[in-house]
Amino acid sequence: MSEASRIQLLTPRLANQIAAGEVVERPASVIKELLENSLDSGARRIEVDVEQGGVKLLRVRDDGSGIAAEDLPLALARHATSKIRELEDLERVMSLGFRGEALASISSVSRLTLTSRTADAAEAWQVETEGRDMEARVQPAAHPVGTSVEVRDLFFNTPARRKFLRTEKTEFDHLQEVVKRLALARFDVAFHLRHNGKAVLSLHQAEDNAARARRVAAVCGAAFLEQALPIEVERNGLHLWGWVGLPTFSRSQADLQYFYVNGRMVRDKLVVHAVRQAYRDVLYNGRHPTFVLFLDVDPAVVDVNVHPTKHEVRFRESRMVHDFLYGTLHRAIGEVRPENQLAAPAGVAPITQISGHAAGEFAGQNEMSLAASVSERSQTEMPAWRGSGAGYQAPRPMPSGNTAEMQGAYREFFTPLAEADTPVLPESADDVPPLGYALAQLKGIYILAENAQGLVLVDMHAAHERITYERLKTAMASEGLRGQPLLVPESLAVSQREADCAEEHALWFSKLGFELQRLGPETLAIRQTPALLKQAEATRLVCDVLADLLEYGSSDRIQAHLNELLATMACHGAVRANRRLTLPEMNSLLRDMEQTERSGQCNHGRPTWTQLGMADLDKLFLRGR
Repeated sequence: MSEASRIQLLTPRLANQIAAGEVVERPASVIKELLENSLDSGARRIEVDVEQGGVKLLRVRDDGSGIAAEDLPLALARHATSKIRELEDLERVMSLGFRGEALASISSVSRLTLTSRTADAAEAWQVETEGRDMEARVQPAAHPVGTSVEVRDLFFNTPARRKFLRTEKTEFDHLQEVVKRLALARFDVAFHLRHNGKAVLSLHQAEDNAARARRVAAVCGAAFLEQALPIEVERNGLHLWGWVGLPTFSRSQADLQYFYVNGRMVRDKLVVHAVRQAYRDVLYNGRHPTFVLFLDVDPAVVDVNVHPTKHEVRFRESRMVHDFLYGTLHRAIGEVRPENQLAAPAGVAPITQISGHAAGEFAGQNEMSLAASVSERSQTEMPAWRGSGAGYQAPRPMPSGNTAEMQGAYREFFTPLAEADTPVLPESADDVPPLGYALAQLKGIYILAENAQGLVLVDMHAAHERITYERLKTAMASEGLRGQPLLVPESLAVSQREADCAEEHALWFSKLGFELQRLGPETLAIRQTPALLKQAEATRLVCDVLADLLEYGSSDRIQAHLNELLATMACHGAVRANRRLTLPEMNSLLRDMEQTERSGQCNHGRPTWTQLGMADLDKLFLRGR
């Protein structure tokens, strides 16, 4: 056997450089590890100094508990940590860093200096390494209580890694994003970031709701906060709070999405799937929702030790978490009305406490059950506007009957625009409904209305389309889906896991109009499909749905297909452009919008109305200048 093929121990330097390949990708990776250590030490103020995007210098200084002099060499040793002691500690991890690899890995590819002092120490001590043989040199130093870590010349001894770094601006942008993420996770800590001697971020401690909102605005932009809905929900040991952007404040890319589990920023596919479902039919094609959300759970039910960078987590009850997130956000978005959008920005508005159905307390996760809950509550929780002179007629009840009858007579449920008496404008602004009263119609497309804030512009077709669509969904939810038996059952070859999954969810499939029968270990027969779907569509759907069920524990594909059909029906039934409406008809449409879920967007995610306040109008005409 040749010498090269013999098994031998790696040198400490090489072992640490291999570990560095997992956790140190760029300067931003280093800052993440150092900031997490500072937060775990109980710091209340953290200062970050960066030069040349972090390649030349990264310095993090905190006022945390510090490190004892005798522990300083261990701080740079591999697999040395103060955060876990035994295996059981991994099951309830509350600290951000716990692997004991970060400082050792960073020091193996840089010139690292760590200076620290504890509260009971007479002086500070300093330890240095230069990525050679990992021998730490300890000496006295001057430093207040807390710790400073200085990382110079990143990747100086691994030039191949350094070649993969981008421009200074790009690297700093990544680094700044890491600081922002952690600043959102810890409102109780002050963060100060400087680049090449210039102050970039200065975030003070935020102890109350107003201060937290100011920090969110500083990190995400004031526009996000002005168009975000604050929420807070707690159920079954799950506590979700934060801010979700209105559908009208969507992005072309998923760059304003912050989700935290027990204070740890994560990018989890289960979370992404639940949020995408909640925003499903209110976002314009290709757009992405915005949110800053915090989920607090028992550390024992979430595994954070899944990935070296700890960006991913694994929930013990993933289905329950998925349904909770989906249901909460779906209800929060659905319950937004024009008066909410015209209210104070999220920064000063109280956090919405959602409970009951709105908190996700429903059986199964699908739109039918949610819409049914709305139908049950509509008479008591969604009263029509009662302001004087409103002239509003409550929507007619949806017809009963099975799905086929609904499909054949769907034009009957397109509520005609009511012929009410011409409203008498109220004397008090308090009596003006949110969308005000119609003044005129423009080019047969837009309705112009006056409300307390100024001028409202409404796309009448888009608005009526959403109203009709929501009523169709509610009707379908209350009546259920009628199945249509197939003359010749469709045989479907699947895996054994998929066949088991189909049997487990047989009742759920039947509620959606399907009848599946297991013919063998890896064979299913489709005996019945929803009357609204073609047989070919149904066959493909079953395969896709089973794949979703195995991966996420739920699926919205069937409901999504049905909603597409209902949206098409609603589009054809909505009032068309160039139709002249009377003032009572326009006012009836405005009142319907005020009572309809998601009325701010049409079925395709386009906005249905916009507000021009007096300040906006004055600006157009240079008044007051």
